Amino acid sequence: MKIAIYGAGGFGREIAAIAKHKIVQETGSWTSAAHALVFVSDDATEHDPHREIPILPLTAADGYQFAIAVADASTRRKLAERTMGRAVCLIAPTAIIGPDVVIGEGAIFCDFTMVTANAVIGRHFHCNIYAYVAHDCVIGDFVTLAPRVSINGNTVIEDDVYIGTGAILRNGVKGRPLRIGRGATIGMGAVVTKDVPPGVTVVGNPARILPGRTL
Repeated sequence: MKIAIYGAGGFGREIAAIAKHKIVQETGSWTSAAHALVFVSDDATEHDPHREIPILPLTAADGYQFAIAVADASTRRKLAERTMGRAVCLIAPTAIIGPDVVIGEGAIFCDFTMVTANAVIGRHFHCNIYAYVAHDCVIGDFVTLAPRVSINGNTVIEDDVYIGTGAILRNGVKGRPLRIGRGATIGMGAVVTKDVPPGVTVVGNPARILPGRTL
């Protein structure tokens, strides 16, 4: 198994250890000299031959499966199209994935994350450290949870949503889930107690729409 992390920035470096763990699980060994793990970047200035994990252009990454370490949803979508059919899920050894959880291709679960039960996770989802998704949630494609985000039960999060560090989403109820509209942004530390329309930014406790911040 060979894994390429698309994006050599901070998040890419954070998930490198998870990728190494997966390679060892799949192959039984780790040999960095074999370039089983690389970064891929479109920025030629990042190509440093002295790095432990080499950085390659996409054209040199044939034969690799890809994890996309870019937070911006629209950029992540474009990179997913460029690497179509070669996505790999990365799940940290400390992550907890409960029963009856469906996970889409390319999802990344960092250390100390959790999905409890009966949840659907979309494609190229990012779940940063200490974030969790509770029971009966449906998470769309290209959604990002920053560290320590709390997604409580019966919540629907549509595609391309970004949820900032420490945000808390109140649980919905059976038949009437809390819903976060496509492309919405939830600010750091926000406490979301009601539905959020598509494309808006909400902040505060309780969360309110920030004027003028729509897609």
